[in-house]
Amino acid sequence: MKYRKLGKTEFEVSEISLGTWQVGGKWGSDFDNESADKIINTAIDNGVNFIDTADVYETGQSETAVGRVVRSRSERVYVATKCGRQINPHVNENYTPDVLQKYVEDSLKRTGLEALDLIQLHCPPTEVYYRPEIFERFERLKEQGKILNLGVSVEKVEEALKAIEFDNVTTVQIIFNVFRQRPAELFFKEAERRSVGIIVRVPLASGLLTGKFSTDSTFEAGDHRNFNRNGEAFDKGETFSGIDYELGLKAVEELKNLFPGTENLAPVALQWILRFKEISCIIPGASKAEHMASNLSVYDQEPLNDEKFKAMNAIYEKYIKENVHHLW
Repeated sequence: MKYRKLGKTEFEVSEISLGTWQVGGKWGSDFDNESADKIINTAIDNGVNFIDTADVYETGQSETAVGRVVRSRSERVYVATKCGRQINPHVNENYTPDVLQKYVEDSLKRTGLEALDLIQLHCPPTEVYYRPEIFERFERLKEQGKILNLGVSVEKVEEALKAIEFDNVTTVQIIFNVFRQRPAELFFKEAERRSVGIIVRVPLASGLLTGKFSTDSTFEAGDHRNFNRNGEAFDKGETFSGIDYELGLKAVEELKNLFPGTENLAPVALQWILRFKEISCIIPGASKAEHMASNLSVYDQEPLNDEKFKAMNAIYEKYIKENVHHLW
């Protein structure tokens, strides 16, 4: 495992870390505590020391599982969680400092941790980024010893750029992958200039970039890849990076031609992301321990050379850019 500094936090975190949206079961299925524990332990066994969760993942069960496993280990494992998505309706007016503080305190209870290493606003409405009183409350929580650092999870580059104007924002979690390249244009430079850590989520475009899907692939009723392709439940960009599924499959076929004989494109897609020095870590998910092994196999591959890197970018230019680049 290799490690990078997570911005102002000064944490040295594993390049390949763990996102726990679907830990303990596939999206839409019942939560399996035994499976969750196995995935998280496998990650830590292999050098992962940064785990991202959220209070809304499996109605808090993901947080509970992360806390349970981390407390049982001797290694220093950094726990990041998120708050705000419980707000219903999820609108700016319902974001208040008191509501958010209560969510932080609830997360502390579920994880059983003395303090949260990183708490992140969970993709709030854009207007929230223009409200200093929201960000100021997290300074009070830090003084109280309930959190160590504040970060944000964003949908849009514009939100990321606004968020890092607040000095106490130490990290930004953002979607970035071969099919979502806009953050690298301006945001990465600004984040580096302000020593803000970048946490990359949805690195495999909801599994599309593994190369294992086809036109015949099906997804369970409760899986967002089934019900959120047009943004019916939350931001469309969270599902397949906002790309039309059929178009995405065409682009993936070109990637397969670029890497003949490669059955699993996930390590290649992760290598592409790691080429960007501004990134602190990537948080691919895993619904079983084998997925964790796939993510970590990035270190078993031949390094991604400049020629292949440029060819991957050309596929983005040909199939994807016109459709999504301007949206997020």
